[in-house]
Amino acid sequence: ACHAAVALERDAKAWIHRLKYPRSGLAGLDPAPLLVIREWIRVATAGARDPRPSWIIPVPLHPRRLRKRGFNVALLLAREVALATGARLHPGALVRLRDTPSQTGLNRRARQRNLRGAFVAPLTRPYPHSIWLVDDVVTTTATLQAAARALSRRGVQEIVAICAARTP
Repeated sequence: ACHAAVALERDAKAWIHRLKYPRSGLAGLDPAPLLVIREWIRVATAGARDPRPSWIIPVPLHPRRLRKRGFNVALLLAREVALATGARLHPGALVRLRDTPSQTGLNRRARQRNLRGAFVAPLTRPYPHSIWLVDDVVTTTATLQAAARALSRRGVQEIVAICAARTP
């Protein structure tokens, strides 16, 4: 299942862009985008009732992209989901192995090819039966599917995606 609060159109697209790509200097410290998108993630979380997750896992960025951006939007949102559900946040339960090119402008097939083998679930302890996977935007589900495959290999059987926005 995949739950998203809003369609990624005009205003929603602008809010997501403001959060992911803040301006430099003091203008970049604007808390409004995070507040708005946190509310969307709460709405998406409320819409996903069952199964309740044991773990909350954000879709990870590759370390190079994380250094460049300075933060992972999915991790910020996953913290909100963990607070709302009482489930445990596990940001290290999924790792991005490859610094894949941007998905922007790619069709479904190209996105799937781009993400093949991009994720691994590295923890040595057992993974739970049910998790919620958190990301900011879902377009073709290629990222979520690639991440879910890595988690399924570790025995996770129920994966619910929680996203702030979805492409219509």
